[in-house]
Amino acid sequence: MLKNVTALFKGMARTGRFFFQKPITVSYPEEHRALPRRFRGRHRLRRHQNGLERCIGCSLCAGACPADAITVVSKENDPEHPVSPGERYAERYEIDLYRCIFCGECEAACPVDAIVLTPTLIPADYSRKNFVVNKQDLLEDVPGDAKRPLTNEELSRRSLSYR
Repeated sequence: MLKNVTALFKGMARTGRFFFQKPITVSYPEEHRALPRRFRGRHRLRRHQNGLERCIGCSLCAGACPADAITVVSKENDPEHPVSPGERYAERYEIDLYRCIFCGECEAACPVDAIVLTPTLIPADYSRKNFVVNKQDLLEDVPGDAKRPLTNEELSRRSLSYR
């Protein structure tokens, strides 16, 4: 009995320490909380400096994903109009963000550094179908731009209109 009462007072003392501190409130989405330096958020597919996609459709990222959230369908590259360097490219590249656990295994498995996890938060939505992002939504607009966090204007432009 004494053990239970002691445990109860220990728990109340721990809670009581925070009772008199000023709460930390952030007016989201106008203000954003500072994220950790190594935060892994929204996925991006990178391009080469010449504009070609880096992804060669090898599906190593899909194989490394512990949540089975990535789907890659490869296609042979047209030598006259290549999409990416190499023999193949990813014709279809999708990530199911509901299944994704943002572990970074896809980023580590990619031999050509095509996929990166950016420090951008993923916006909320009410529809499940909006959380399956396709290749067009994942591709960076400008080569070398994938690690940069998206601005609020860019997010509202893309704002889960992934399809």
